[in-house]
Amino acid sequence: MSHNCFNIHDMSHALDWNGTKLSRIDEVRLIAIRYAGETFRDDAEKIVLDEDWRLEVLDEAGKPAFDIKLHLHQPVANIDGCK
Repeated sequence: MSHNCFNIHDMSHALDWNGTKLSRIDEVRLIAIRYAGETFRDDAEKIVLDEDWRLEVLDEAGKPAFDIKLHLHQPVANIDGCK
């Protein structure tokens, strides 16, 4: 059983001090994807244009297992709508 922490890095940083025990890396990956999706749904107003958002997953040794990154960018040409 592996102990993993799921940390969000954005303008405010939300660190997971407790972590979660999961038995397989596949479970860790699924939890990370669901957590990112829930965050995008529930806290969409916190996703800021031209600022990086990252969900970092650390293993029990504190080393990165993987991360999910989002960078929201609005090109100047698309400000007036779909063309």
